[in-house]
Amino acid sequence: MDPKQFKGRSLLTWKDYTAEEIRYLLDLSVEVKQQKKQGQIHQRFIGKTLALIFEKRSTRTRCAFETAFGEEGGHPVFLSTQDIQLGAKESIEDTARVLGRMFDAIEFRGFKQETVEKLAEYSGVPVYNGLTDQFHPTQVLADIMTLEEAFGNSREKKLCFVGDGRNNVARSLMVICAKLGLHFVIITPKALMPDQALQDVCQAYAASSGATLEITDNLNAVQGANALYTDVWVSMGEEAEREERLRLLKPYQVNKALMKKTGRADTIFLHCLPAVKGEEVTQDVIDGPQSRAWDQAENRKHTVKAIMLATIK
Repeated sequence: MDPKQFKGRSLLTWKDYTAEEIRYLLDLSVEVKQQKKQGQIHQRFIGKTLALIFEKRSTRTRCAFETAFGEEGGHPVFLSTQDIQLGAKESIEDTARVLGRMFDAIEFRGFKQETVEKLAEYSGVPVYNGLTDQFHPTQVLADIMTLEEAFGNSREKKLCFVGDGRNNVARSLMVICAKLGLHFVIITPKALMPDQALQDVCQAYAASSGATLEITDNLNAVQGANALYTDVWVSMGEEAEREERLRLLKPYQVNKALMKKTGRADTIFLHCLPAVKGEEVTQDVIDGPQSRAWDQAENRKHTVKAIMLATIK
């Protein structure tokens, strides 16, 4: 694969990348992680600048982008909605035009997918989706990397997401797993199943890759899973729905009994963090020997670095 084909490209959702391109980025992620572990210092972003736009608070996404870019000699600039006019006195299109003339790339973390799409359309530089209400692509690349560190190539491995099936992580996992040929299961109440339009798109990917996609409310579907994955039950911006969400999802908590239900002693636990221990996952699971949540958190940095190395001109 010619690395030049990535230059100048944005990452808004994995729908825009082929399985071969995703595999290239995973391999590059492994390479840069090894370089970091060996103490190698590469200044591949000297003279480059990165705009980091945040509508939502962040620990892992912000730290991943800032440290990955800074380690390579680049200059990241953090911009919250308290700092710039994004969508307020200035349109998103105009903000994109200005930032595109001053920065080599832009990261956006916020609410609307439409915002990150407009930034990509009007800026003229690579734009990275650091999370919207619909998708979280940088997260799930780190998730697949973590799965492969435990089991080797992820193809045909069984990954079960247990919880809110409509959230951005579940939706993004469905896309990337369908592209890469995994057996992906969303286990969620009927009221929280992902929209049919995305299911249809992902089933088309699965038909090409050999992936198996399953959406069910039956917890028995965890049988044989290599990994159980969950996320917070109440996403940012949905706090008003907390009581109803807890009522619906309480039976879907990932605990020792559910981990045992897989029938595999080597099943790992994944969580994108932050976690509400005692709600979506029990403390003995997330802090226990089967948890790979902290590896996931670290891998956010290495995968983000790989994405930027591939795409920044």
